[in-house]
Amino acid sequence: MADSSFPLDPLASPSPGRGSGLSPQNRFLPIVVVPDPEYFEDQPDERPGERRQPTRFLSDASQSVVSENDSPDVPFRYSLNPYRGCEHGCAYCYARPYHEYLGFNAGVDFETQLLVKERAPKLFREFLCRPGWRGEPITFSGVTDCYQPAERRFRLTRGCLEVALEARQPVALITKNALVLRDVDVLAQLARHNLVEVSISLTTLDREFARVLEPRTSTPEARLRAIRELSAAGVRVRVLTAPILPGLNDSEIPALLAAAAAAGARWASYTLLRLPLSVEPVFRDWLHRHCPTRAPRVEALIRQTREGKFNDPRFGSRMKGTGLIADQIAQTFKVFSKRHGLTNPREPLDSSQFRPPRDPSGQLRLF
Repeated sequence: MADSSFPLDPLASPSPGRGSGLSPQNRFLPIVVVPDPEYFEDQPDERPGERRQPTRFLSDASQSVVSENDSPDVPFRYSLNPYRGCEHGCAYCYARPYHEYLGFNAGVDFETQLLVKERAPKLFREFLCRPGWRGEPITFSGVTDCYQPAERRFRLTRGCLEVALEARQPVALITKNALVLRDVDVLAQLARHNLVEVSISLTTLDREFARVLEPRTSTPEARLRAIRELSAAGVRVRVLTAPILPGLNDSEIPALLAAAAAAGARWASYTLLRLPLSVEPVFRDWLHRHCPTRAPRVEALIRQTREGKFNDPRFGSRMKGTGLIADQIAQTFKVFSKRHGLTNPREPLDSSQFRPPRDPSGQLRLF
């Protein structure tokens, strides 16, 4: 938690309003981007990386919108992601390396070059019309946030929720953006049929720390408001204190769980910071820019939870870590989750009501 002994530099980002100022080399491409020093000699008011990076929205021509995974560490089988890349700009985001498959870098490109699946509601409808589909729950935002700022403009998540309501398709949503409240009307209707659960990510209660950690998402106060208003509308809400960053927000676990419970959250879970592939240089660059005095200690603590490394890709340990520090975090989370009543059994969503939606072709069904 940020305090007087934890200096933060909110202006440290080389690219204003962005979490990363890096353009790390794409591991699949031989091209390296290097700033031209001669250009900046003629631009006295500009330094490499300090130019504002506008967001570009690129059309994604994907032919499907629902993905399937079989990871034993992921508690859902199917997920839906209307966007690739995320304008929230969280330096720790595990999804950054996925952008490299698209020819971009995992740094500032991940935050500024967004691919938009403009046909997402239509593709979702087509998926639910498949003959063998039986309404198994689908998670929105298995990778990037479905309520990131782009959703205000494109409304793809809302379109998909309307399809889910028509089909009585159970869905679970994961977000850290209070924009989810825009769709409370649809979510409340889904909730009446036990077809929806919303998970709100809450990483800190410190507004200034949140501003540099997650620069383009909702404030902690707004996320707590989202928990409160969704709960009041009958929507089941889980709080995710994710990720826990050793030496940065682990001391906030008791306060985070207390605030979430007071707002109406019914369950809680967490994941430990992990830094796979190109996430490591992006996060460490952020850490040394914004928290220079704490960076060595934080890096040492991360290594202690990952057997001397910055990442552990092994199933079973990659989400929670190992060692004394990881055990202390797990025990703290367990104690305070129980104290605040956030350990109740989670009621499964109801798949029995599923009915195929209207076919997008207009073709009537025989059976």
